[in-house]
Amino acid sequence: MHSVLQRGNAIFAYALSVLACLTFVCFASTVFLNYRTQADMRTVNVVVKNVPDYSASREKNDLGFLTFDLQTDLTHLFNWNVKQLFLYLTAEYETANNKLNQVVLWDKIILRGENAVLDFKNANTKYYFWDDGNGLKGNKNITLTLSWNIIPNAGFLPNIFAHGSHSFKFPVEYTTSRM
Repeated sequence: MHSVLQRGNAIFAYALSVLACLTFVCFASTVFLNYRTQADMRTVNVVVKNVPDYSASREKNDLGFLTFDLQTDLTHLFNWNVKQLFLYLTAEYETANNKLNQVVLWDKIILRGENAVLDFKNANTKYYFWDDGNGLKGNKNITLTLSWNIIPNAGFLPNIFAHGSHSFKFPVEYTTSRM
């Protein structure tokens, strides 16, 4: 006859096998879903300053300031395999020093059950828009894009880009006003 320990071990191993199969089914049922959606964004106020960056060196670098509008509805992205969304707004641009510059300007975490309809008007960036030189003044092709990571219960951690982006330009003169 089997001991209590052997029977407990058999039940535990069977339960873990069933849970592993259910986890795989959870992953497989949502892996091919389309998680892209439309996002409308635009800049409201854009200025650039030339100030010393004391965090890296004492050289003067460009610091951009902008306010933006953002509208999107992300409610349909939530299903039973999505725990939360990590959203971030990035600015991409090209300078003489670097072919590709990417700066995260704003981010937000939306948990399941929270309001996933974003309608921001005249919002400020959350992080500084530093350039590692003087590449912002007069730059005519800065592109804002909204992206997000889906944090699942089981499966991959995809990086999704929204349909829609916004291009803008910085002024050709530095501002001297306080922000």
